[in-house]
Amino acid sequence: MHMPRAIVCTELGPPEKLRIIAQPRVALADGEVRVAVRAAGLNFPDLLMIEGKYQLKPELPFVPGMEAAGDVLETAAGVAEFKPGDKVMVKMRHGTFAEEVVVSARQLAPLPSRFDYAEGATFMAGHGTAHHALIDRAAIKPGEVLLVHGAGGGVGLAAVEIGKVLGATVIAAASSDDKLAVARDRGADHTFRYGSEPLRDAVKRLTGGRGADVVFDPVGGAVFEESLRCIAWGARLLVIGFAGGIGQAATNLVLIKGASVIGVRAGEAARRDPALGEARQRALLALAEEGRVRPNVSHRVPFDEIAQAMRLISERRAIGRVALVMG
Repeated sequence: MHMPRAIVCTELGPPEKLRIIAQPRVALADGEVRVAVRAAGLNFPDLLMIEGKYQLKPELPFVPGMEAAGDVLETAAGVAEFKPGDKVMVKMRHGTFAEEVVVSARQLAPLPSRFDYAEGATFMAGHGTAHHALIDRAAIKPGEVLLVHGAGGGVGLAAVEIGKVLGATVIAAASSDDKLAVARDRGADHTFRYGSEPLRDAVKRLTGGRGADVVFDPVGGAVFEESLRCIAWGARLLVIGFAGGIGQAATNLVLIKGASVIGVRAGEAARRDPALGEARQRALLALAEEGRVRPNVSHRVPFDEIAQAMRLISERRAIGRVALVMG
């Protein structure tokens, strides 16, 4: 009998230390579903997790990966909403970099009819974070100015799309013209390439001197500090991540602008308030079915080439998302 393979972190370190190991099949408990994974999405936290630098530190050995898409193979007693053959998206805290996963039915959602497996495997984490940040945390309003940093990355592009859905004027900031072209394609009203002029000057120019009402920042570092100099009164700065390092807040600027600095943890918020997570999932699935949001999967990499796939993320070569594909 075929034993499904998984990508296993046996020691903390770079992606090259990951190993592909056959795993024994586990029996289903009540309420569980067995899924054949067809694609798995890579997220920046996966890199941090295998290096021991993420807030969640699984015991070694562990299988990384937070999201996937595939086909239901088998369901246990107590599962009414899914049946064998259904195409589904899977969310886990870690464990999706495998040919087969066993999860509770609550960890599944139907694959949107417009998506292929790679798109389904790269949808819920990025778009879920952007949705939670802009709606639950920033309460962004139509007509407000949204500045999105790292707009060529997966979560940044998701914020561009959802910002437009919510009626914001979106300024997309990224490191290359190629990334900005994709951001424009996803609805950005204005674009800014880092290094082309001071961020403060660009945002003031694009907003007639007003500044940004909401800043979506997965980059951190100097970008966070510069953002404080181009915000409007009452602005909300959303701290999404630290791909560029930990930023320092000039608290005098927070005070002068009556601004709020807001931490965003979409997954943790849903664990603490399941109803919030369920409402977010329903909203995102509806937007996907309407064709209003879709991940930009710039690279689809074979399962066996996990180190190369992770390097696309760490070296910022992806535009949007990277998916591992099986078979």
